[in-house]
Amino acid sequence: MLHITRVLGLMVVASLVSGLLSPFPAFAQAGASRSAQQAPAPSPPPTITPPPSPKDLLSWHKSMVATPRPKKGCFTATYPDTKWQEVLCGAPATRFYQPKSGPRLFNVGDSFSDVMAQVTGHISTATGSFDPGTVVTSEQQVPGPIPNAYSLQLNTKPFTTKTCGSISGCSGFEQFIFSNYFEHKAFMEYYLDNYSPCPKGWNTAAPNCWKNSSMSSMTVPLQTANTLGTEILTGAAASGSEADTVFLTAGGTMYTASGDNPFPDLANNWQAAEFNVFGDGTSSGTSSEAQFATGTTIVVRTSVDSGTTSAPSCLAKSWTAETNNLSFGTAPVTPTPGASPAIVFTESIAGGAPSACASATSIGDTHLTTFDGLHYDFQASGDFVLAEAGSDFIVQTRQESGAPTWPLASVNKAVATQMGKTRVAIYIEPTRLTIDGQPNDLADGKTLLLPTGVRLSRQGNLYVITSQGGDSVQAVLNSTWINVTVGLGQAPQTQARGLLGSPNGNSNALATANGTVLKIPVSFTDLYHSYTDSWLVQPNESLFTDPTTIKPGIPDKPFYASDLDPQVDARSRAICTAAGVTTPALLDDCTLDTTVLNDETAVRVFVRALPIRAVMPRPAP
Repeated sequence: MLHITRVLGLMVVASLVSGLLSPFPAFAQAGASRSAQQAPAPSPPPTITPPPSPKDLLSWHKSMVATPRPKKGCFTATYPDTKWQEVLCGAPATRFYQPKSGPRLFNVGDSFSDVMAQVTGHISTATGSFDPGTVVTSEQQVPGPIPNAYSLQLNTKPFTTKTCGSISGCSGFEQFIFSNYFEHKAFMEYYLDNYSPCPKGWNTAAPNCWKNSSMSSMTVPLQTANTLGTEILTGAAASGSEADTVFLTAGGTMYTASGDNPFPDLANNWQAAEFNVFGDGTSSGTSSEAQFATGTTIVVRTSVDSGTTSAPSCLAKSWTAETNNLSFGTAPVTPTPGASPAIVFTESIAGGAPSACASATSIGDTHLTTFDGLHYDFQASGDFVLAEAGSDFIVQTRQESGAPTWPLASVNKAVATQMGKTRVAIYIEPTRLTIDGQPNDLADGKTLLLPTGVRLSRQGNLYVITSQGGDSVQAVLNSTWINVTVGLGQAPQTQARGLLGSPNGNSNALATANGTVLKIPVSFTDLYHSYTDSWLVQPNESLFTDPTTIKPGIPDKPFYASDLDPQVDARSRAICTAAGVTTPALLDDCTLDTTVLNDETAVRVFVRALPIRAVMPRPAP
């Protein structure tokens, strides 16, 4: 019995060993079969939703602004949601965003250099956003430096408000703000300008009073400067039971918060809106600046709702003390009508101009581009009305013939302007500056703010004169000539007269001083007799106090690049082409100037010249 049991045990062990050693054991096959039956199917790749385009994001943002919130308070929504989600409001913001304090050459902000959308009616909501073409890689704030410290601001201009009570000279001012770094919030800041003593609950910043809205949105995550182009800010005036409200879209999420509504009459008095990116507030009395890296270009869109589809007009003003290091260039401000009327403008590191709603130039020997884009040559000599927009803004130039070497060409030797009661004149040969007839030595890099509000700045050979209304004159002093740019602080520019004016905004016509319209092509006789004579400055109307030996005169015939010797033309044209001048009319002008002025620096002004809408053909004899 024991023997049989032992045999059976050995057989079982042998069977088990055989099974284990077999390459395809029965239980292994069964297990593999079950595993194959139970294995889940491969998961499909995750669906990646592409981010919304800036256009879609702006459309969604505006639709959510129009979507009522259930009540006052703080709410969020994430693209493409169409319902608001209530959230707890955070603590009130404490940072101060100072109103305008003083001028800085070119930098956007701080009183002079920015562009506002202005309406004839009243603004209920305004939205600031950035158009395609915006390129931002990095930003840092100074003092600091602090990376990604910036604010978006949508500002009113000072307005009449009952909140001032009986205080003489008082006005209201409201800022809708997104503080990216110091507050991480969207909120409102309120001002009572020239109000003293400040009411209870308001802070004092003599002679003004200020306070921030008592509720703010939940904390907004820190944004980086390279996503600036997708950020959108809206300010809404109080209406009915709604308080004034701020809306911010950042990172695909929208945040909104109700304000305190200290200005219940804002909706009846809001006529201009300023939107831009600036430093993130004021510290120890010093306003901050957002400094962007080389290569930055920002295309700003300021949309306004005033109950009309008409495009807003342009107002060259700023109402905040914070700045950025960008400036304006030759790209014109573009008013845009439609369902969301707006103004669009560009600022960049490569700018180099104060803000202006319309610009015109007199450059080289002597090529003019009017406010409405008509380009023509004007080779007369004498003192002429270059531009005037009412009695408070007049610009005159003193042109001298190139005789005896180039008797058919002339250049600017001096420019003078009257802004309000202030008169400024700049001359070359020798270089000198006079203010109200008195010599003035303005050092390089300095800015002078006159009691009348007129600002003078100098940067090397560039002089800039700007009025409180945003009108400006730039004079670039070269070896033997002056290039002049005239900027208007308010558009439309149809009221501008002079050599740079165009009748009724027509870029295909000129007008004499008595209003006679000369349609292009203009004959040589009309251009250099009736037209020239009408804009010649009479001695009792001259803004120049220094005497002149230049006698009024006209060329004997037209003079263009095509009149040059072919070899000379080819050499000068090659210089201009190598510099990047491609527009045919500007290339011709550059070719002529490089020859006549005998100075290769003459090319520079054509590389970044104003856009041309029409070119006046060579006048017929």
